[in-house]
Amino acid sequence: MNKTPNANRFHIGIYGNRNAGKSSLFNAIIGQDVAVVSEVQGTTTDPVFKAMELIPYGPVVFMDTAGLDDEGLLGELRVEKTRKMLNRTDFAIYLIDGQSPDHAEYEKMVADFKKFKIPHMCVVNKADQLENEQRQAISEAFGDVTFISTKELATIHDLNQKLMDNLAKLEEEPVIIGDLLPYGSTVVLVVPIDSEAPKGRIILPQVQLIRDCLDHGIKSYVVRDTELEEALKELKQVDLVVTDSQAFAEVSKIVPKEIKLTSFSILFARQKGEISSLLQGVNAFKALKPDAKILISESCTHNHSHEDIGRVKIPKLIRAKVSEAVDITFSMGHDFPEDVSQYDLIIHCGACMMNRKSMQSRIDLCERQNAYITNYGLALAYFNGILERSVEILNLE
Repeated sequence: MNKTPNANRFHIGIYGNRNAGKSSLFNAIIGQDVAVVSEVQGTTTDPVFKAMELIPYGPVVFMDTAGLDDEGLLGELRVEKTRKMLNRTDFAIYLIDGQSPDHAEYEKMVADFKKFKIPHMCVVNKADQLENEQRQAISEAFGDVTFISTKELATIHDLNQKLMDNLAKLEEEPVIIGDLLPYGSTVVLVVPIDSEAPKGRIILPQVQLIRDCLDHGIKSYVVRDTELEEALKELKQVDLVVTDSQAFAEVSKIVPKEIKLTSFSILFARQKGEISSLLQGVNAFKALKPDAKILISESCTHNHSHEDIGRVKIPKLIRAKVSEAVDITFSMGHDFPEDVSQYDLIIHCGACMMNRKSMQSRIDLCERQNAYITNYGLALAYFNGILERSVEILNLE
């Protein structure tokens, strides 16, 4: 489990005011001095991340954040970074300083938790310094709270148990393919080897899909596009072909119509967010004008080549179909704009390097601002005239 990608880990954010003890709690939970701790307010300036195994729950990422009551110009920037972490948070721990509980700030944050659909638990630190009357007053003001002291390991153990009880109630991340095909099915994975393929290995989406097939008793065969036709002749039964999106056109010509076909990107779009919203975004292609503004967003950062899907191939297809004058801009990693209303269309990657919450937050943002969003795989299927075929396996109503 130590090799589980962060994109597949549950993200737990620790929020609260300065000097509530967030970094101390962060260190106490993970059992290491990862975050810097001091008596000086505002010690934590940037979010700190730590991937770990929360036994027996499983792989998670804990996020330590700056204080929500930070002040001044730099303080405002730190608070802004903290609030951006809400887009990536699956579950939140709100930490209160038991000696100076700030109910107003907590209520503001609860409203944000509701806005971003983040379940949370309220934790009160410095319980070792509180009288019974103080505990009772805090409980009456804040409701269901858990009292801890970051100096007392027993209270941290109790907190971990309550945290896991809360996590157990939440939905697990959807599978990639295991709910689409029955046990014993056969899938052929088409993996082109070109300048974009990392030397000596295959990329994360391909690895994850193979593992998902193994988890659900689905037989998988991995071939290059150049050997696909021969492989289909050798196999007695093929229930689905999954291809890299950039090979959609060639692969669709090879795969017989009676065999279902889709792409890694489309399967991950379904797993990471609401596929129906991304399908609606495809319709925006039909209405694009020569002066259209398009954002192409990729969740990971890497160098680019002449075969890059997001930077080269998709822009070339758009300009050929719409106009050379189309205004195309790019964003990478977690650098996604807060204002997307200016764009006629956003085209996102498959989001294999993001957790589901991050991708769904971007889809929700686009819906709130009435901006169309789709993804690489759906866009390429549309341009190649095989969109309907590529989503048939998803059993959409």
